[in-house]
Amino acid sequence: SLIATILLYMGVALFCGCGHEALSGTVTILQNYFEVIRAPGDVLDVFTIIDILKYIIYGLAAGFFVFGVLLLVEGFFTTGAIRDLYGEFKITACGRCLTAFLMVLAYLFFLVWLGVTAFTSLPVFMYYNVWSMCKNATSVEGANLCLDLRQFGAVTISEERKVCMGSEKFLNMCDSNELDLTFHLFVCALAGAGAAVIAMVHFLMALAANWGYLKDASRMQKYEDIKSKEEQELHDIHSTRSKERLNAYT
Repeated sequence: SLIATILLYMGVALFCGCGHEALSGTVTILQNYFEVIRAPGDVLDVFTIIDILKYIIYGLAAGFFVFGVLLLVEGFFTTGAIRDLYGEFKITACGRCLTAFLMVLAYLFFLVWLGVTAFTSLPVFMYYNVWSMCKNATSVEGANLCLDLRQFGAVTISEERKVCMGSEKFLNMCDSNELDLTFHLFVCALAGAGAAVIAMVHFLMALAANWGYLKDASRMQKYEDIKSKEEQELHDIHSTRSKERLNAYT
């Protein structure tokens, strides 16, 4: 569980940090080489969507910090030493409730990270195409290939924002550090999302094992209580009969 926690924090940190910087690099590329400007007012444009994605990243970072704290609390309430200190029934009941809640939460987060991983693969694919065009620009010299933002849904159909191979903007974009850095940042963000998915699978397995352990412990506790009660009843019956025989003898 400790390894999964470390993997989760590393994956979330990698995704949030690299994803945030990759989005900032995307804004720079759109403004410098495609000449896309931010729409005035509250119009939903590509820059507004990027800002929303950044806020989502902030929310993921804060949410999984709280989730990590809950996992530490769950481990606290299911530790044998704590049960011996505070009592078996109280800790087992708290542990079962918390483990059940975290199992549902972990499953939902697992689905969330699957969606995040799939969504992050889209900019990786798009940047890979652009990066490949830059790397192969000399081998396809003379081909009239263009990058049109309308194909990616970044601008409206009426706007024409494209950069063609051989143009000065295309060459400047390929020679700049923004394109290469942004592409590799998105790759690192994708790797972080994949690490978070693996960590969530591990958490689901660990929480399911804890749930089974606590459930068996609760059943064993009930069995021990019934057994102790029966033994006490037998002891009381034996004591009563012994007293009756002693009274009859005297």
